[in-house]
Amino acid sequence: METKDVKAFGTEAAEAPLQTLDIKRRAVQAHDVEIEILYCGICHSDLHSARNEWHGTVYPIVPGHEIVGRVVKVGDHVKNFKVGQLAGVGCMVDSCRECEHCKNDLEQFCDEGNILTFNSPDKHLGGQTFGGYSQSIVVDENYVLHISDKLDLAGVAPLLCAGITTYSPLRHWKVGPGQKVGIVGIGGLGHMGIKLAKAMGAHVVVFTTSLSKTEDAKRLGADEVVLSTDPEQMAKHAKTLHFILDCVSAEHSIDSYLNLLKVDGNLVLVGAPMDPLPVTSFSLILGRRSFAGSAIGGIKETQEMLDFCAEHNITADIEIIGVNEVNDAYERLLKGDIKYRFVIDMASLK
Repeated sequence: METKDVKAFGTEAAEAPLQTLDIKRRAVQAHDVEIEILYCGICHSDLHSARNEWHGTVYPIVPGHEIVGRVVKVGDHVKNFKVGQLAGVGCMVDSCRECEHCKNDLEQFCDEGNILTFNSPDKHLGGQTFGGYSQSIVVDENYVLHISDKLDLAGVAPLLCAGITTYSPLRHWKVGPGQKVGIVGIGGLGHMGIKLAKAMGAHVVVFTTSLSKTEDAKRLGADEVVLSTDPEQMAKHAKTLHFILDCVSAEHSIDSYLNLLKVDGNLVLVGAPMDPLPVTSFSLILGRRSFAGSAIGGIKETQEMLDFCAEHNITADIEIIGVNEVNDAYERLLKGDIKYRFVIDMASLK
């Protein structure tokens, strides 16, 4: 297959810093869209993967799955995109398209395993897929998303991971007016959860270990802010919440939040702690409560989320950096020194 050389930013080893690399992109095929990348968000999974902390990285790796750009070329059979349009790519670039989940617009649960935007087997060129820390990307139009020109494009980029990761469970569990919804943690995921739950009409209660984040939580849309380390504040909310979105990736007590749910309430985990989280059986049994998890969303739902955000003027709170600042951004990410997502201006790679 014909290819073209593209400049990218990645690493060839877990211990090595990210640096400029040359990668190959396939030539545009009949159903492909080529996108000049304008912005790419930094997700914590980029860092985990680059440093092989999840023990599956194949090197070299070019991270990035929060991609916003402009269409520069389309294949002969492409129907939904034209040159010059804004476009986005999220966490996946293909799936089997035949299993029950793919047919039900749940490609994130593809039985055969979806093809992730980076560090997945590349069925076209062999090797692994390369992500959005690059000048351009070529993707089948069925996995490309329309981006509104009404919103700040840099602020849209994190919606393609953090946005859909929080939107999907809020929609699936039918969060809306008349409900009291808890958001645990104010970070890259949590700050999006607050904005989205508020826009859906819920009464939003934010739980944080940091009293200093109270004002910021209210700015983001919280109706109430609870210091989760204060037993008295927690007790006041016992059995009052319809739904809780848990965005924390560190070790924490699930039982303390399950006990805040009403009968038939749901606690959904989107953070990804490395160690198992113990749950007391009676925290579930006595209130017929549920403890579940959720992972991104399908392409149809991701487009729905982007349209919802355009309608409600929702973007991520971001700090724009140049590509030469990525390694420092990774270190700051580990310290939680960001409100609330880094986004790379990919013009800095040229």
